[in-house]
Amino acid sequence: MAWLLVIVAGLLETGFAVCLKLSHGFTRLWPTVAFCAFALGSFGLLTMALKKLDVGPAYAVWTGIGAAGTAIYGMVFLGDLVSTLKIVSITLVIVGVIGLQLSGSAH
Repeated sequence: MAWLLVIVAGLLETGFAVCLKLSHGFTRLWPTVAFCAFALGSFGLLTMALKKLDVGPAYAVWTGIGAAGTAIYGMVFLGDLVSTLKIVSITLVIVGVIGLQLSGSAH
């Protein structure tokens, strides 16, 4: 269950990163409000998960999901540059996240 919280928190991290961009420096109300909601949800779920998980693997999985998810979202929906190197790098992040998740154990 704790790993599920980390995964959802990582997805919410993607949401807050995208909303941060869409807020244009906190000058647009609704993306700023969404940023706050996603950020609070993400940090809240990560905090709950850290009660049961080691901090290193959990934090790495959280940031890995957030980074990969944000990069993919940017390429698909925001017109970010798509390149072979970027795709390979995102794949390596995902493989690393899976490896860390498999190596971590709940207390």
